[in-house]
Amino acid sequence: MPHNISLITTIAAALGAGLLFGYIATRLKLPALVGYLAAGIIIGPATPGYVADAALAGQLAEIGVMLMMFGVGLHFSLEDLWDVRKVALPGAILQIAVATALGMALAHFWGWSIGGGLVFGLALSVASTVVLLRALEERGILDSFNGRIAVGWLVVEDLVTVLMLVLLPALASSLGGEALDGGHGGGDDNIWWTLALTLGQVGAFIVLMLVVGRKLFPWILWQVARTGSRELFTLCVIAAAVGIAYASTHYFGVSFALGSFFAGMVLRESALAHRAAEESLPLRDAFAVLFFVSVGMLFEPTVLTEQPLKLLAVVAIVVVGKSVAAFLLVLLLRYPAKTALMVSASLAQIGEFSFILAALGISLKLMPEEGQSLILAGAIISIALNPVVFLVTKPLERWLGKNLDLAAKFDRSPDPLAELPMTTPHEHLRGQVVLVGYGRVGRKIAAVLKEKGISYVVAEQNREVVDQLRKDGVPAVAGNAGEPAVLIQAHIAHAAILVIATPDTFHVRAMIETARALNPGIKTVVRTHNDAEADLLRSERAGEIFMGEQELAKGMTAYVLDSLEKHGKGHAH
Repeated sequence: MPHNISLITTIAAALGAGLLFGYIATRLKLPALVGYLAAGIIIGPATPGYVADAALAGQLAEIGVMLMMFGVGLHFSLEDLWDVRKVALPGAILQIAVATALGMALAHFWGWSIGGGLVFGLALSVASTVVLLRALEERGILDSFNGRIAVGWLVVEDLVTVLMLVLLPALASSLGGEALDGGHGGGDDNIWWTLALTLGQVGAFIVLMLVVGRKLFPWILWQVARTGSRELFTLCVIAAAVGIAYASTHYFGVSFALGSFFAGMVLRESALAHRAAEESLPLRDAFAVLFFVSVGMLFEPTVLTEQPLKLLAVVAIVVVGKSVAAFLLVLLLRYPAKTALMVSASLAQIGEFSFILAALGISLKLMPEEGQSLILAGAIISIALNPVVFLVTKPLERWLGKNLDLAAKFDRSPDPLAELPMTTPHEHLRGQVVLVGYGRVGRKIAAVLKEKGISYVVAEQNREVVDQLRKDGVPAVAGNAGEPAVLIQAHIAHAAILVIATPDTFHVRAMIETARALNPGIKTVVRTHNDAEADLLRSERAGEIFMGEQELAKGMTAYVLDSLEKHGKGHAH
């Protein structure tokens, strides 16, 4: 036996304890990730008994972050990112500013330096992408419009954090700390040079990935797939995720998380992207467990007894302060209250980047050691509470649904896109098709309707898409079609057919109920994703139901039968 098997024992202990405590958590009706965090505490240095190698666990967790972000990239197109830019970009930047200010105010109250407060506030302002993705996937809303907003918001947060990680060493001396080289940092010229260099590196990486990577990596994936070797294909996918993430950090100063996210985005251009996602899923799940276990290992229980009020204040900023700020910002950007609730719940936690910022703040002598302990404890508590926060959004949504006047104040405050223009010709609002969702499927349906000269009105949550449709002369209304006001604006009472083409099928029944209440004779066409959902909709007589796999099978079968028939006729002659 080799003398040093710490890697094997760390993996075995982390996965074994994660399985045990994850099972206990699910039996207690708690999220599995709470069990993974508990497993980390048990095998960490703060509790008696076996202690796993925290340094190795941290590196394994980094691989987990890479693979998770790679998986997101595989499902998140450039088009998705561009579609949510007007809410994700200003929203994320303003939310970081608000949360950082709250953290700085708290640190000032404790007597910390401005530099310490800045690092502390920044660490409290950035949410964990891994936790967010797990929450969205468990609820089946990762591919929904609201899910894309949340992911885009986190991508912007990651970019801002990467920038701050590079700028902090240059600013350390002027903030009361020490430069990493032991000196006192540079002047303004050095700061501006560092900023220019950082932006240049990040920009160069993104351009390289979008220009070269979008062609090169899908081509490599296709060449490997042609060998017919499943293990080589899986190896190629994992090597791309980890290799690009490492290269992005080593050569461009971009974080592992952001590098692997863009790796997934460029591989998405390949026709084999769906297979790549499936092949990498088991590894992504296993390493995600290692991430949560490693977070638990960092927990210092003494902070609960020695500084309970400080910890309570930290948790309040993360869970309440950030959430309220995000909720108000999304509303100010004229998005629905349900979108604001989902985004605010997504951001009510902190994670991997917070730990990195805290470690950098300690090394630069900006933040006291207790700051790191408070951040770690706050992260564990906020991650454990995050599923509860998501649960709280449900009764809030129902309450808003019952208080329509209040919901209307949130959702329809002077927003011109929420109402159909008065200039819309009346003949286009009689016997028209109401098309809910203008994504990939909706666009194709709209193109055919336009070609055939059939009038239609689009109901879409993405305000930017609605704005562009109106510029193109297409009647469109912004909002969630699950809300009666949106379908009323689309003149559902006089429509011939309701076509629900959105991938977010959570509100389908509400849409159909509203449509039939206002127009009893209306026909409905629904897009769905799985047999269980299709059976439920059929039992409620939801009209014509189309499922992707079934329609694909029908099309392929029809082609095969047609080909065989033609082949048989050829022989007959």
